[in-house]
Amino acid sequence: MSSKILVTGGLGFIGSHTAVALQEKGFNVVIVDNLSNSSVDVLGGIAKITQKDPVFENRDLREKQHVKELFEKHPDIEGVIHFAASKAVGESVENPLLYYENNISSLVYLLQELKQKGSANFIFSSSCTVYGQADELPISENAPVKKAESPYGNTKQIGEEILADTCKALGDFKAIALRYFNPIGAHPSADIGELPIGTPQNLIPFITQTAIGKREELSVFGDDYPTPDGTCIRDYIHVMDLARAHVVALERLLNGQEKANFEIFNLGTGKGNSVMEVIKTFEKVTGQKLPYRIADRREGDITAAYADTTKANEDLKWKAQLGLDEALESAWKWQKEVQRREESDN
Repeated sequence: MSSKILVTGGLGFIGSHTAVALQEKGFNVVIVDNLSNSSVDVLGGIAKITQKDPVFENRDLREKQHVKELFEKHPDIEGVIHFAASKAVGESVENPLLYYENNISSLVYLLQELKQKGSANFIFSSSCTVYGQADELPISENAPVKKAESPYGNTKQIGEEILADTCKALGDFKAIALRYFNPIGAHPSADIGELPIGTPQNLIPFITQTAIGKREELSVFGDDYPTPDGTCIRDYIHVMDLARAHVVALERLLNGQEKANFEIFNLGTGKGNSVMEVIKTFEKVTGQKLPYRIADRREGDITAAYADTTKANEDLKWKAQLGLDEALESAWKWQKEVQRREESDN
């Protein structure tokens, strides 16, 4: 009998790709999502790719009763991959209480229910934001966690602390926090991808929406950083590689291969690309000219961040396989599919 895995926020960008990866490995997936920042249409994309419908629960994890009912309905859940969280840095600065409620209370309620079960195999969606501007590059898991630049970043730090404390107190609790760098791209089928509601907060959707004519031009925030071309450097990881890492981490816990009952791994490619490099690569792989302008630096942006992936490579036996070209190509293919759907709906 295949393990039943709960994927919270499973209709979001990374959650949906992970649901696909899980189903392709034979897991039975239960997706819980309140559709606040996602679309129920994504279910159809997951089913089309995997030829299997995941179970879907439209529930709000901020409601303690909803979480309780979820576990009563699915008492045989063997693992949880927790994505459900608000993730826009700017919005978190403007509305911190929303972020603390959404990102912290949902985690606590999930862990309380798992405590009732007596054991947990828990994968936490964390972020490289916990490192701030690291003192050394590439960034290893031993780099100090710095004071968060935003309430969003703080919720990831607090989430990790809650998990560490819970695992320490409860011997049968096992958890892994995955600190991702910058997830981009889409499933190669273009049946699912990143679907931001409103103005995109991330670089790649803004690039693809600009290229297709939805946005007038792309703003490059600052060209005076101490980098080779003056623009910020990030570690861009293909969402399919990221999804695969979640499955590998979950199997590590299910198979009892963990070295401690709370572990942390960086997920990235180990290579940094500047904003200008991303723009030029996008133009090269798609043949699309991208209108952009240099704007002022954006508050909270750090100069450079890319991962030391040694620990994930060696302990998880996971390594990013897809490069920037494939990621940008898939993101563009997805954007064209989104446009086609919008036009056929009108």
